[in-house]
Parts: sequence; structure tokens; C-alpha cells
Amino acid sequence: MKASSRFDNLPPYEFSEPLAAIASRLGMSPDQITKLDLNENSFGVSPIALQSLANLPLPHLYSDPDCSKLRVALADFTNIPAANLLIGNGADDLIDILMTTMLDPGDRVLICPPCFSMYAFCARLRHGRVVEVPLRTDFRFDLPAIRSAIEFEHPKVLFLTSPNNPDGGLIPPDDLDEMLSWPVLVALDEAYIEFSENSGRFGCQASRISQVMQRDNLVVLRTFSKWAGLAGLRIGFGAFPDWLMPVLWKARLPYNINVAAEAAALASLKDLDILAERVACIQAERKRVVLELSRLPNINPFPSQTNFLLCRVAHRSAAEIQKKLAEQGILIRYFGVPPLTDCIRITIGRREDNNRLLKALEKEL
Repeated sequence: MKASSRFDNLPPYEFSEPLAAIASRLGMSPDQITKLDLNENSFGVSPIALQSLANLPLPHLYSDPDCSKLRVALADFTNIPAANLLIGNGADDLIDILMTTMLDPGDRVLICPPCFSMYAFCARLRHGRVVEVPLRTDFRFDLPAIRSAIEFEHPKVLFLTSPNNPDGGLIPPDDLDEMLSWPVLVALDEAYIEFSENSGRFGCQASRISQVMQRDNLVVLRTFSKWAGLAGLRIGFGAFPDWLMPVLWKARLPYNINVAAEAAALASLKDLDILAERVACIQAERKRVVLELSRLPNINPFPSQTNFLLCRVAHRSAAEIQKKLAEQGILIRYFGVPPLTDCIRITIGRREDNNRLLKALEKEL
């Protein structure tokens, strides 16, 4: 017996080491680890969401296959009709569902690395071919090169992230408008939009989700993982144009959302004041950490509209800095691939988390 040969050249998704395993290896307890590597929300879930999990009703029954209550609540939150919203087991699930609906074998998907690795992973998993147009050295999108690739390769989907991961920058509005004018379905990943500054509560003014109802070629993906602290429960949502919704409903797995995740997401939408305070705290800490980093030698953070900072390291090994901090129980991200070999990425945590990080970096730099 042999598995399908299409997996022979498919690299596996790289997972980080579990927190408990890291703590055990370092001889620490998990609460001694400062985890700033995966852009999680150090504040955790909101009080109402936590209470909803403690009082979870009927977990022995299957979840609502349509997530009807959550879609109605999200319609109020986003001003998008519930009929145009789909809930996923994290935004990753929605990326995979979109690939399943859009790709025939050999169809192209256009991405702009460095970017979220799940775009390429899911495209290849669904028999697609990945076309790459790298970001420029300043992490701006190379519009002429993207336009040429669309004309030559005819991709089914163009994946964009705003604010982008790993650099944290928002796509300039004019650039995004131009890309939306091209003949391709644009999947806009707004996983970090809630942390953008000067754009209203939860990034509502910067988000393009309201344009989904006016554009046939725009999909917007969002998640509860970052701003609501529900990364471990895996729940995201997307807004899709009318023509896509019937096919998406067919392509998704039944009961793809568990009852705990749906309950916590619904409760989070009832605890927006607390979550807005936490987002504001992360934004303030981001400014403070940037200021403190500017006083250190050999490190330069990029401007960020997210809950993380990408930092270029000079005259030192970025990999060695990541390793030295990990030995102290401080976890940050090192990618180890061009053009990020001299960079580290730091999640903005609580003040005490950030202080511990800054103290360690001051010593290592």
C-alpha cells in the first residue's frame, strides 16, 4: 500500500514545540515561560468568554452546523449580512475551503512572500501551483510584478495580508484599490486588522470587509485568535460575495466548529469593551517597546500595525539571539529563510512580558 505520490514533494507544516515540552526541557514550569513567538494574546480570553466555557451547555451534542447564532452576531459586528459570512475552524480552515472551491488541478495561486505559510501549503494540498512574487526589500507589494504575473499566469486567487505578517505593515489604500481592480479573486487576510491605529474600534475603518458586498472579486478573512485571545479554540470567519457562498457551504466539512469555540466567540462579542481595552493596551505597549528598542544597539524594528514587531538585527546573529533568549525561557520567532535571516519577530505581550524581553535583549545586544 502506498499513499498518493502528490505528497512526496509537499513539505509538512512546521509546528512550534509545545509550551509544556519547552518548560520541561528547560527545567521550568509553564508559567515561567514568556511566550512571545506566535502572536498570541497574552491577556487570554475575556471574562465573559471564560465564564461561557465554564458553563458550557450540552457539550455532548453536536454543534449547530450553520453557526447561526454566531453568524447573526457577526453580522451586527461587521455590518455584513449573515448570509455572506462563513465560520471556520480558524482562518486556516477558511483558506483551505477557499482553495477547495476555487482550484482544479494545476490552477495557480499567487502569493507574495514572506507571508503566511498556510497559503502555499493549502494550495499545494489542493493540487494547485504556487506563483510567488516576493515583496520588495521595504516589504511593499511589487505592483508591476504582481500585475505581470496575473497577466501571464492567470491565477485563480491572489492572497494578500493586511497588516502583513511578518513585517506588520498595512497595505497602502491606493495599492490595495489597484490590486482589487485586476481580474483575479483577492483573498484579503485581516488577521491583525484590530490592532491598526487611527482606524476606529477594532480597525473598522481600515478593514475592507464592508466592500465584499460591492465587489465580486473580494474575500476578507478574519479571526478571533489575536484580538479576542481564542487562538487555542480555533475559530475564524470570512466574508464572501454572493456567488461563492453556495459552493463554500458544499465544500466545508460538517460540524467544523466545536461548541466551545462557538460559545467563546459569541461571548467575546458581548465583552467588546474589555477586549477593546486590551487592544489599546497592546497598541500602547507596542509604542513603548519600539521606543525602548530604539535605545538599544544593533536592532531596528519595522513600523507595525499588529500585535508583533519584526526587528532587523545588525552585527549579531539573529538566530543566536533567539536561541539565547529561549534558554532563559523567553520565546521569540526566528524564521531562518531569506529575506528574514537577520530578523527576529517579537509578539507584544503584557507589560511584564515585554519588560522581561527588553531586559534580556539589552544583555544580549
